[in-house]
Amino acid sequence: MTDKPLQGQIALVTGASRGIGAATAEALATLGAHVVLTARTSGGLEELEERIHAVGSSATIAPMDLTESDSIARLATAIGSRWDALDILVLNAAMLGELGPVSSIDGKQFNKLLTLNLLANQALIANFDPLLRKSQRGRVVALTSSVGAKPRAYWGAYGASKAALETLVLAYADEVEQLAPIRVAIVDPGATATAMRHNAYPGEDPATIQQPAEAGAAIAKLVADDFETGYRTRLGG
Repeated sequence: MTDKPLQGQIALVTGASRGIGAATAEALATLGAHVVLTARTSGGLEELEERIHAVGSSATIAPMDLTESDSIARLATAIGSRWDALDILVLNAAMLGELGPVSSIDGKQFNKLLTLNLLANQALIANFDPLLRKSQRGRVVALTSSVGAKPRAYWGAYGASKAALETLVLAYADEVEQLAPIRVAIVDPGATATAMRHNAYPGEDPATIQQPAEAGAAIAKLVADDFETGYRTRLGG
């Protein structure tokens, strides 16, 4: 592998203002990709863009709320007007919601969670599919959680959103496998010291688990390497 195996490639990372999203975007940029950074708040994106530029890599920020009507379509139009193809799509943005019994799930909050964790990702795939098909080596990486594959008490809402996301993304992988050079991977980052993890496990010492930079580097390496479509991996413990 060369020092810049992703040189000339365009990547889009959602939820890139902090945590695993920011770390993945930074790692992709280090490997040569021009990274489009999107998240709801601009502050973290601007700081990340500065760090990326400071080491000689390149990035563009696109602050936006993925749940807003037509926001994803507008982003796809903007990216398509500047670049001929999208080479890498990292579906990272998600919310945890409130943990609790399935019988007590608040419908309004559940709808909000599904809109970001599932519906927005379908909209991203739908709107960027034409640009991904134009890439000579398209890669889609969706971040999941162990509770999507193995249900756990009180994690029903979040787990259901991740289980549905996995089904959706793997169906897309099957649909395009013979039509375009697009490969799809599911990544469970495992226990990682993020704000979401802290909300779920407030008493946990973040120094004892995987750091976002480790997860980001592993995801970027996966993207740079070859893998069979439908590939699934778990990173941290």
